Amino acid sequence: MNDLFPQGLILNKKDKKLIITWSDDHISAYTFSILRYACPCVECRGGHDQMSAEPPGEIFYMPVEDNPTTRLKNIENIGSYGITIEWEDGHHFGIYNWLYLRALCPCPICREMMIYGQ
Repeated sequence: MNDLFPQGLILNKKDKKLIITWSDDHISAYTFSILRYACPCVECRGGHDQMSAEPPGEIFYMPVEDNPTTRLKNIENIGSYGITIEWEDGHHFGIYNWLYLRALCPCPICREMMIYGQ
């Protein structure tokens, strides 16, 4: 998966989703809630010792919410590395790199690959 990169990003504020089309033609649709729950910043992850290249598994079972913490205000590219997201509550510290975002894909195919390490 190291050679995967996005070919297109669509920010759908009406449906509250970020949709990424990957270089292998896979399409990932992330709710704003899952992106916020999986924020990779040190503050959200609970300190440096909790940092990892993969999102915590429990976030896939979190409820979809609509509040200032899960309302996406702005998204910016961080070079060719990834994106950063600013939320309506002002939080904007996490850098979502491409590998992390692909590991965060909530579709059943990607979830099974992550569980079985394929």
